[in-house]
Amino acid sequence: MITDNLRFKKEVNSRISGSEEIVLLSHVNPDGDAIGSALALYHYFRNKGKKCTVIMPNDYPDYLKWLPGSDEIIIFTKAKNEAENVLNRAGIIFLLDFNSPERAGKFMDILLSADAFKIMIDHHPDPTDMADIAFIDTLSSSTSELVYRFIENTGDLGMADSDVAACIYTGIMSDTGSFNYNSSQSETYRVLSELLKKGIDKDYIYSMVYDNFSESRMKLLGYCLNEKMVVFPEYGAAYISLTIEEKKRYNYIRGDSEGFVNYPLSIKGVDFVAFFMENDDHVKLSFRSKGKFDTNVFASENFNGGGHINASGGESKQSIGDTINKFVALLPQYITKDT
Repeated sequence: MITDNLRFKKEVNSRISGSEEIVLLSHVNPDGDAIGSALALYHYFRNKGKKCTVIMPNDYPDYLKWLPGSDEIIIFTKAKNEAENVLNRAGIIFLLDFNSPERAGKFMDILLSADAFKIMIDHHPDPTDMADIAFIDTLSSSTSELVYRFIENTGDLGMADSDVAACIYTGIMSDTGSFNYNSSQSETYRVLSELLKKGIDKDYIYSMVYDNFSESRMKLLGYCLNEKMVVFPEYGAAYISLTIEEKKRYNYIRGDSEGFVNYPLSIKGVDFVAFFMENDDHVKLSFRSKGKFDTNVFASENFNGGGHINASGGESKQSIGDTINKFVALLPQYITKDT
């Protein structure tokens, strides 16, 4: 696996020139960074005259479906044969915003068996060797930021139009919680400055992502803050939980809980927050922190997950009640270790 930038540039340019079809793939339950980075490369390659296709393992939130090119995305769970056929024809597969095959979900076996040359662009730690070459920077705010730098490194910024810029900006903004975390590197703001020069409307993008929810979503947020938020002042921690029944009560659709985990961080003295969401066969966990508390370590050691210092995720096969009890029982150990 090549991680050296110069070798990466030479190898990628050679592979792209010789490839007739490119596939852009991201992780299961794709978020703003997954969709933004994939669609940015989609427009970039189309501008270069390349045939390319975006495939996602499953569907993504409605608040991202305004992005240019989103109507061209193939959803594997809805079009398995089409997705598999496209993948098998590809000369290059870009693996975006994930670094282990398990994150491809039910698409994993098809991905691993594909003969195409695989290029990974990602900002998460501890990558596997599933790709032939990789462009990785764990200090980067997002994979979308790395996509900008990838295009820059190939010497093709002239092919990055306002559609490319809008997708990259969306990915950076959403993966940093509107620049509230994972966004302390000056490089991030250099990239943002260059994106603004492409003529994007940042206020419009913000509105489409954060001011584009349903009435039921707002009521669900109110319910979670009023009825489901639990605070532990002695640990500087809090959590919010959401059951399947509660999701049904508020007509939950994918993406409705986006950002809920961040709200308790606004409480004075709270530096570590968890959000638990019950699904049919697992409990999804999201973690956020301020300061030095490492959510990546907490998630990887206890909940089969990982991510970054201040923003991570995990999963539990236990009931939501048992998962919450486990979380609460762990707090004294981790808070003591962190202080």
